[in-house]
Amino acid sequence: MPAEGYIAVTFEFRKEGRRWVAYCEELGTATYGRSIPEAEKKLEEAVCLHLNTLEDVGERARFFKENSIKLHRQRPTPALSLPTPIRRETFYKPHIQRVPELVN
Repeated sequence: MPAEGYIAVTFEFRKEGRRWVAYCEELGTATYGRSIPEAEKKLEEAVCLHLNTLEDVGERARFFKENSIKLHRQRPTPALSLPTPIRRETFYKPHIQRVPELVN
């Protein structure tokens, strides 16, 4: 597996009470915020931390294989992977993440 590349994931946002919950289905990573932009920023950070941890413990290749996550050598075109049926109260957004992405 190449040391660097990109993965394409789908971010989901849904309102729960007064907060927006943000979830990345492919990684199983979630967080929340007071607004969609705040929740998205927190989810981007959580995804980076998740990927860095996988890299640090040497589990990235196994995790990607078990979860059918493809590592692209070049930046892919954003695309959505939507569940069926689509939930009306949920917003979806494609996200391209550089791997590994170091968090300061």
